[in-house]
Amino acid sequence: MKPLLSIENLRIEFGNKTSRTTAVKGISLELNKGETLGIVGESGSGKSVTSLSVMRLLDPKSAHIHADRMEFHSASHGEVNLLELPPVEMRRIRGAEIAMIFQEPMTSLNPVYTCGFQVDEMLQVHTDLSKREIREKTLSLFREVELPDPERIYKSYPHELSGGQKQRVMIAMAMSCEPDLLIADEPTTALDVTVQKRILELMNDLKKRVNMSMIFITHDLGVVAEIADKIAVMYRGEVVEYGDTQQIFRNPKHPYTQGLIACRPPLNVRYERLPIVADYTRGENNFQPAIIPAEQRNKAQKMLYSQKPMIEIRDLSVTFPVRNGWGRKTGEVKAVNNVSFDVFPGETLGLVGESGCGKTTLSRALLQLVEANSGSVLFEGEDLCQLSGDAMRIKRKDLQIIFQDPYSSLNPRRTVGQAIREPMDVHQIGKRSERHQRVVALLEKVGLSAEHYDRYPHEFSGGQRQRIGIARALAVEPKFIICDESVSALDVSVQAQVLNLLNDLKREMGLTYIFISHDLSVVKYMSDRMIVMNKGVIEEYGDADEIYAQPKTNYTKKLIAAIPEGIVAE
Repeated sequence: MKPLLSIENLRIEFGNKTSRTTAVKGISLELNKGETLGIVGESGSGKSVTSLSVMRLLDPKSAHIHADRMEFHSASHGEVNLLELPPVEMRRIRGAEIAMIFQEPMTSLNPVYTCGFQVDEMLQVHTDLSKREIREKTLSLFREVELPDPERIYKSYPHELSGGQKQRVMIAMAMSCEPDLLIADEPTTALDVTVQKRILELMNDLKKRVNMSMIFITHDLGVVAEIADKIAVMYRGEVVEYGDTQQIFRNPKHPYTQGLIACRPPLNVRYERLPIVADYTRGENNFQPAIIPAEQRNKAQKMLYSQKPMIEIRDLSVTFPVRNGWGRKTGEVKAVNNVSFDVFPGETLGLVGESGCGKTTLSRALLQLVEANSGSVLFEGEDLCQLSGDAMRIKRKDLQIIFQDPYSSLNPRRTVGQAIREPMDVHQIGKRSERHQRVVALLEKVGLSAEHYDRYPHEFSGGQRQRIGIARALAVEPKFIICDESVSALDVSVQAQVLNLLNDLKREMGLTYIFISHDLSVVKYMSDRMIVMNKGVIEEYGDADEIYAQPKTNYTKKLIAAIPEGIVAE
């Protein structure tokens, strides 16, 4: 039986006649009917441009695509060469027979149309269903991807939804016509582990029901191990390892594959430092990361909690009004409900839970970026909730935040140097003549260099932008930093580098962190203690290792069960 998709010697270049960059260097792949191929690798490895070439979505003015073969077995057209298919015929295949879930739903969804209209449109173009049947099908898809209140989501615009909800709308749209081939480009990156698990199960169910094939692109090997039949590992535009999923995971041959597998924080031990890809690719044989002995950690914990707390949160509540279309209040939502806990100097306190559990609202109330309805936030004995605006602005020198998306939190019209220097100017840190050098020193501390001072945010990768966000937070010499999903969108290898950096800075500068994430494995690795939140309240609160080993509530057990385990290498 012929493969559904066959790619031979694919080469993709960008640029003009005088200057070209090769993004994909002669790769060959095959995908059979009903099979899932996982493509893994870091940003820039060529994963996404390979999939976009299959969809014929690369701009022909800048992208130059060459292949000996790119054949697709189409139900309506028979055997076709996708690169030679006329645009009109390609449009008939695209969406109906080959669909794609894009990595960034905010830029993929049209901001001027409702979410329901955009899924309806796909069904109108590619099916013979009536308007009523289309609407019912769209609502059914929204229920399948577990969107809350499908009727409301149907009428909502993309900007009214969370990142995870927008991603689920994209998944519903891609799956609407039950395509023969579904290309999923990082489809679960923005999702909670529990929602991620359900989405993976949903994709697998659809795959079995209609004998669908999938190309699943991700940087998370734990996820790809659960869904893929075979894997292609891409590195700098080349496939460095290709074969059966279990075989590659149990006995990875290429050092790059070994490094990717090792980068994810382990759940059963604590490493002194997370391994990074470079540990394996620089030629060292049998690299083994150092493990922190349990006795050493127990001793450090006793010293940590013998101190007086730096932050004391007592009975904190934040309520948001619910309004109808006329602006009239119809109810209220308790985003944070009577929460109390302490944070000790030098501690990393993990805060974990699904989207909407109150993690980010709690952190913003702590920093007085949203107003609490009741309760207190004592920082070194002073109640931040009682401070005036001017007094709080002064206090913010000690309290900083690293945001989830460093690109949207950096001003695109300011250079990186200006962005890092700005808080120094506001808080009068150091002499004016010395601030340039202080910025350069901060850039070097987070792994960048002086030459990056005059560059703009768009010139940096996601991992580099996150380092810039860390440097900006450090500029005012804070005592306490909230890391709000600060590594969730990064490649596992870059994530490991940033987590190591945060731990290094904590030791060097005596910092205290609240580390927020929906990824329990990352929170467990980073944290001394952990808070598990659900619907605005604390489900569990205690030692991170103990909560993972012996969770007390069903909600925590569900979070732990949803963590992708992957396959352990031999």
